[in-house]
Amino acid sequence: MPFEDQLGEAMRRTGDSFDPQDRSALLDRSLRSGRRRLARRRAATVTGSVVALAAVGFGGAWAGGLTDGSSGGSSSGSGATAPVAAPPKPSLPDGVVVTSDQMIKNLKALLPPGKTSQETGRGTGPGDTFASPTASVVLDDGKGAAAVGIALSTVDPAGQSAAQFVTCPSKAIVDYDQCAAEVLPDGSKYMFLQGYEYPDRHEETKNWRATLLTPKGVLVDASEYNAPAEKGATVSRVNPPLTGERMKALVTAEVWKQVMAGAKVPSRERVPHDEPSAAAMQRELTASMPKGLTVEDKGGQSGYAFVVVNDGKGKSLVEINVQPGMKDVPLPEPVSTLPDGTRVGEDKRPGEKGGAGVVWWTVDSVRSTGLRVVVSAFNTGNQNSPATREAPALTMAQLRAIALDKKWAMLR
Repeated sequence: MPFEDQLGEAMRRTGDSFDPQDRSALLDRSLRSGRRRLARRRAATVTGSVVALAAVGFGGAWAGGLTDGSSGGSSSGSGATAPVAAPPKPSLPDGVVVTSDQMIKNLKALLPPGKTSQETGRGTGPGDTFASPTASVVLDDGKGAAAVGIALSTVDPAGQSAAQFVTCPSKAIVDYDQCAAEVLPDGSKYMFLQGYEYPDRHEETKNWRATLLTPKGVLVDASEYNAPAEKGATVSRVNPPLTGERMKALVTAEVWKQVMAGAKVPSRERVPHDEPSAAAMQRELTASMPKGLTVEDKGGQSGYAFVVVNDGKGKSLVEINVQPGMKDVPLPEPVSTLPDGTRVGEDKRPGEKGGAGVVWWTVDSVRSTGLRVVVSAFNTGNQNSPATREAPALTMAQLRAIALDKKWAMLR
């Protein structure tokens, strides 16, 4: 499948996932396993087609909303393949008229010397129905063929999702080598992340990503690989062809601002009022940790939070999801019903992200009001990494106590 088709498919999936009408079904599927899949926002997360963030890999996600709130400078902090809440479907840039050939030409003009092949693109003119102008090529600079792509779209610049695109994710959620974020002199926000296509690195395909968000909500997102395709191609070189400086020059080029000059200002992003805020989730999950545990990393988004704790015996990832309207969702066996009508299920299973020896403990509860609280713990600080201890730092009894705490029903 051509690069831009993969991009279109991924963006459509990501965008459609966040249609409010699909929220219940999406959360039902993801929370059934005891936690929200951070892949909701492929952003998060960092690995994959150009604007399919969140996660997974990055998430949603990027999982920018799954950070501790810092967004500047280098990040050595964090998948779940991201995450990451996820950005809404990019807006159709009304007033933007650009052809696929122009997009390809613009991209090629900004690349270092070399031969290009597999040149593909999408514009916004007649016959181009995709919501975001894109371009991609395979560049061979004499050191190996590599896929390079770019996509333009618009988002609410003040929205939580916009911030997630340009915030370095936590390494508890996304595995990467380096990430740096900064605010440019014109007020634009910029992030450069050096990550991997596969969170468990079963193939050494690197994905380096540069993202620019302007004050007007124009999003310029570029990815490059050390292989001639995002997936299914043999690694052709040690690193992708463009340096960090070249990637920054690529996304900040004036031509993209000219292309998007006619884009309308995106509508304000709607915030779900039925979910607790990210700040409240992080605060209360941290406060719920038993004595003797040191919190080494934390983050979250509305309705979700995580912490990485350590009792001196190794790191342990703990996650919680709080979501209303889940009254009829099935729970893992065995299920017990408390006197107040709350149903509680418990589950112990191997980790699902490929980390060697990882175990995943979950307590999943649904109250009579339909409020679902799911708490999970792992015997590693990152599910993609090997186990760091024999069992999670919290016992099943401690997870159950957190899940049944009445405070989750009162958070805003």
